[in-house]
Amino acid sequence: MKKSVTTIILLCVFLLPVKGYALEAIEVFSGYLKANIRDKNAYAGMPLFISFNFDAKPTFNTIGVNPKGDLHFIVEPFLNTIISPDNNVEIGSNFLIKYAYPLTKRLHPYVKGGLGVLFMTQHTREQSTQYNFLPQAGGGIHFFLKETIALSCEYRYRHLSNASFKSPNKGIDTNLILCGISFFY
Repeated sequence: MKKSVTTIILLCVFLLPVKGYALEAIEVFSGYLKANIRDKNAYAGMPLFISFNFDAKPTFNTIGVNPKGDLHFIVEPFLNTIISPDNNVEIGSNFLIKYAYPLTKRLHPYVKGGLGVLFMTQHTREQSTQYNFLPQAGGGIHFFLKETIALSCEYRYRHLSNASFKSPNKGIDTNLILCGISFFY
């Protein structure tokens, strides 16, 4: 299982650019994540995401979908520092789709969603495994300072689960508030 997940991540990271998807943006996000877990204080931490945004319009155009805004495939490695209930880390990568639509020259709201994989060093009663999946969705806004640089803020909801590979699998529902800087090419 570990080898197949690692192989999928490596293929996605290295094959997306090779197949002609243009890298259109790199974003760096940090903020705060919080969830409630049983028998302990809140599960809380400080996330660090680096998002690589690839142009997804060519793929969607081949199936007849021609969005008016920007459409991206995102590969997003992360390292999250967990500060409660104990000091721990989460490490992994998210694979997302993001749609952004410019309201004005400076304001571009967006929605995103997808799936991630992670290894967590924290042991909880909710999860029997430390390897888990992260279905997630969220929305945010880019505020452009220049044509190629934006301040970005978003809310994201994620569900941490091992997809019922092993019991217990109660899941940990997490809310994230993120802010960062985005560099567009």
